[in-house]
Amino acid sequence: MGKCRGGACSLGSGLPYGSPWVSGYERKGVRRLVRKKMGAVLGLALGAAFVFAGCGRPAEPVSRSGFLLNTFVTVTLYDTEDENILDGCMELCREYEGLLSRTIETSEVYQINHRPAGTREMEVSGETAEVIEKGLYYSQLSGGAFDITVEPLSSLWDFTAQEPQVPDGEEIRENLPKVGYERIAVSEDRILFSDDETRIDLGAIAKGYIADRMKDYLTEQGVESAIINLGGNVLCLGKNPNGQPFRIGLQRPYAGYSETVGTVRVENMSVVSSGVYERHFEKDGVNYHHILNPSTGYPYENGLTAVSILSTQSVDGDGLSTACFSLGLEKGMELLDSLDNAWGVFITDDGQLHYSEGMERWMMAE
Repeated sequence: MGKCRGGACSLGSGLPYGSPWVSGYERKGVRRLVRKKMGAVLGLALGAAFVFAGCGRPAEPVSRSGFLLNTFVTVTLYDTEDENILDGCMELCREYEGLLSRTIETSEVYQINHRPAGTREMEVSGETAEVIEKGLYYSQLSGGAFDITVEPLSSLWDFTAQEPQVPDGEEIRENLPKVGYERIAVSEDRILFSDDETRIDLGAIAKGYIADRMKDYLTEQGVESAIINLGGNVLCLGKNPNGQPFRIGLQRPYAGYSETVGTVRVENMSVVSSGVYERHFEKDGVNYHHILNPSTGYPYENGLTAVSILSTQSVDGDGLSTACFSLGLEKGMELLDSLDNAWGVFITDDGQLHYSEGMERWMMAE
């Protein structure tokens, strides 16, 4: 079980590291970018140094942003001004969205979810098979609390509508039997189905996988200092230009983007947050958020407001942030403590921070 820290690290503590400020290193190019884009960043605020030690002139970071994966995607390079690399990185992200989106009609996930009746297997790309297999791994690891076959339920909720509505209860009950990760399997590049009704939603794990592939691309291009920001998923490549770890601020739930509850030191790792304040709406005094309980069809109510995961692979952070949130504080912490190369911070609705084993060593003193 992780450690709990109360008021000293909840309300009123920590320096602002989010928009419109970028930690103690706020300077020039990224300031302009952050003021425009960071309003879309959910759960994380990032900071970086922009002056290279020992260089004859200040190095201006180069960034590229775009609306992909239903969020703002930003890639910032600190050790090169080659914008062709940025173009290639964004194009790679766009290609993966074209594979893994459940709404783009040409995507492989869309084809899976709209397969002809009687289809019991489909061949897909190795990348799609890999993401589905990873999603099934975390579905099984969480005992179904996280479940990639939740699409029959998640498609009933539209958290981006101008006036979001709670789905009809009978419609939710009708779709509950369609959910169950045991109904789908992966065999090499083939997806196997046990029935016609199983549909998948990779939204809780695909961004992490894509961030890892974007990092691989940047490494192949010789980049050694960069930040990949996919909404609530931040992956840091190398150190900041001052030779220090990047600093990632953990957003205070429901607060402005400049308010954080703590700051994590990150080098060649990823920070992913999931919480009730990301995609949500309020109806009749009840907060409805996007992390659905596959056994009820309604959002989880377990006393958690956010979970942030630090991991060496962003795909693991993505899967674990949702899985651990879904399991609740005690079981989520137990799962996280059983794994290697992943640590976390759980925030409960009383504002307290709970750390998994070893997480505090990555936190900066406030």
